[in-house]
Amino acid sequence: MCGACNLRHCSGDVICGRGPLSLKTLSASLPKDQQNMTTHAHEALRPFDARMIRVSDGHWIYVEEIGRRGGRPCVFLHGGPGSGAQHAHRAVFNPARDHAFLFDQRGAGRSHPYLSCAANTTQHLVGDIEIIRAHFAIEKWLVVGGSWGSTLALAYAEAHPERVTSLVLRAIFLGTSREVEWAFIDAPKTFRPELYAAFRGWLPRDERHDPLSAYLRRLTDPDPRVHAPAAHVWNAYERILSEISPASQVLPAVFDNDARTPPTPIIEAHYICNGFFLEPGELLANATRLNGIPGTIIQGRYDLLCPPLSAHALTDAWPDATLHLIDAAGHAMTEPGVMDAMRDAISRMG
Repeated sequence: MCGACNLRHCSGDVICGRGPLSLKTLSASLPKDQQNMTTHAHEALRPFDARMIRVSDGHWIYVEEIGRRGGRPCVFLHGGPGSGAQHAHRAVFNPARDHAFLFDQRGAGRSHPYLSCAANTTQHLVGDIEIIRAHFAIEKWLVVGGSWGSTLALAYAEAHPERVTSLVLRAIFLGTSREVEWAFIDAPKTFRPELYAAFRGWLPRDERHDPLSAYLRRLTDPDPRVHAPAAHVWNAYERILSEISPASQVLPAVFDNDARTPPTPIIEAHYICNGFFLEPGELLANATRLNGIPGTIIQGRYDLLCPPLSAHALTDAWPDATLHLIDAAGHAMTEPGVMDAMRDAISRMG
């Protein structure tokens, strides 16, 4: 039981709306131009309700509601896969206008069972979104997602276009093996060769010829002595690649055996190893199903993890979408100008 929010299934850590790490603490770590925004969110965007919803195959999904009950319905899809909904995600919505639903996908955050990859596929997550929509008697809603959240948003909208009023997507990822190879091998090798050398060099010499496969084998190994150290390195590597000017550019060399294993690399590896449970090119091939659904795509020009190439390809296949490139931004939602652009796009959607 989390004493902060009184949810039996809440872990009470950073992801909890009333847990130890408040939005004020988060705000202090952000650039000055974003601190007022997160402080405002701390006061105005506390969840007014939160619950666990049973979906299928033994999974329970944590869902929270923010904003104005009965307002414009919106749903936020977090990234990763596996990162969970965060405090800062609430700040893209207008509490006076929006009735927004944020939830932790299977195995992530406060959902149970934690870190479970069983019955955890893109199709399961699409089904969970529909279960949440039906549970709250929402007819149609605005769908917001970034990075992996954009992938899931596209999969959901293509499966249920009649349930989507509009889409606001950030950092487009289409779930292809080529994008994975670029994000974790080619981009760092090209733009941060010293980081790539450290990432590759962490592996035993006989595994360095194919570092991506080596890390994925380790991350999907059930033994925590194998997957936990790899998860710490992968997590730091991905964080550095997500920002133009990361605060630290060094991969961890020493690990605290009692430190919590970063969750995202574990579930992310499960999805990568299974091709994100999508057919090659599926999301672009099915983009015609989005016809008539207005969308805004927000893309950092220097996003190494999800480069603009994918955003341009999606815009070409989806005539109702508008692409907004942010010149001085990388991948992270906290990059300068990204959250402001998301808030503006969400505000403009009908």
